[in-house]
Amino acid sequence: MPGKNGSARAGAAAKGASSDRPAERVFATNRKAFHDYEILEALEAGIELTGTEIKSVRAGKLNLRDSYARVQDGEIWLYNMHISPYDQGNRWNHEPLRPRRLLLHRGEIGRLAVKSQEQGLTLVPLRMYAKKGHAKLELAVVRGKRQYDKRAAIAERESKRELDRIVKEAYAGGR
Repeated sequence: MPGKNGSARAGAAAKGASSDRPAERVFATNRKAFHDYEILEALEAGIELTGTEIKSVRAGKLNLRDSYARVQDGEIWLYNMHISPYDQGNRWNHEPLRPRRLLLHRGEIGRLAVKSQEQGLTLVPLRMYAKKGHAKLELAVVRGKRQYDKRAAIAERESKRELDRIVKEAYAGGR
């Protein structure tokens, strides 16, 4: 029996629509951060964007490679994230490298401020994605890797790849 204003039908349509769409859509990933840094902690933050910025982000025209975050006056700001100007934007198009404010709770900002003051730790974005229609940024507290750490990680990855290839050939050869 439908409720007031046919709410039973509207609820069923809303449930079906949510299952068709993915929960998160990744716009960009900072692959260099996974290579250059040891990730200690990661958390989700909202990001304040203008209209032409979010249109460019949805088109995938952004770069997280050299970006970093810093705490200033009780707020966290993201620097060096390049969002290309929107193609159909007019004279009020956005500045590609402007600092952008991250949206976090006050307690999270305080905790990140303390951690970022520690020697050798910094705040780096790992990926940008959409969640329930809102732009989100995965922000991480990281420590820079030494050159030998990078070499060890590459050697470990290559040995795992080689082992997987041998196992695959062994099972494929048995048929």
